[in-house]
Amino acid sequence: MRVNVLSKTETSKLINAIRSSWPSESIPKIKTLKVYDAGKNKYLLTAEKFVAVKVENTYVPFVGNIDLLQYFPFVTVDMRAVKFVCNGANIMRPGITTFQSFSKGSVVVIKDETHLKPLSAGIALQSSDEAAKMDKGCIINNIHYVGDSLWEIYKEIKE
Repeated sequence: MRVNVLSKTETSKLINAIRSSWPSESIPKIKTLKVYDAGKNKYLLTAEKFVAVKVENTYVPFVGNIDLLQYFPFVTVDMRAVKFVCNGANIMRPGITTFQSFSKGSVVVIKDETHLKPLSAGIALQSSDEAAKMDKGCIINNIHYVGDSLWEIYKEIKE
C-alpha cells in the first residue's frame, strides 16, 4: 500500500473538488491530506478529523466517520438487505424502508433500519421523490461499504 502526504496546494485542489458535491459545512479546515492507495483506483483520504474515500472520480464520506456522515441524507434498508449492501451490492428499491430527501447525483448514506448503523455510502441514481414512486430498480450506486478494502486499510492504520 502506497501512502502520500499531499502538499497544501494539492490538498486545497482536492478539497475544492470534494466541496463541489458535498455540503460545505461537512468539510473542516484541512491543511494536508494523507492519501492511501488501495489499488484499483480506490483511495482513502485522511486528515485529523476527516476521512473520505475516492473511487475513480467519486468522493464519498468514510462509513466509519460518524461525525461526517451526519451532514448527508440517508436511506434505511431492511435487515434482509444488510448482508448484500455489505458485500457491495447496489441499493435496490424493494430493500429501502425510509428515505430522507435527496437529489439525483448526490451522496447518500445507507443505514440499517433496526440500529441505524451506517453500512455504506453511494451516489443516488434517482431523486428521493422519483424513488418513492418506484416499486423496483436500482436507486443508489454503492461506492464504499463496511468491510471493503478501504475499510480494512483504515482499520490497519488505526492500530
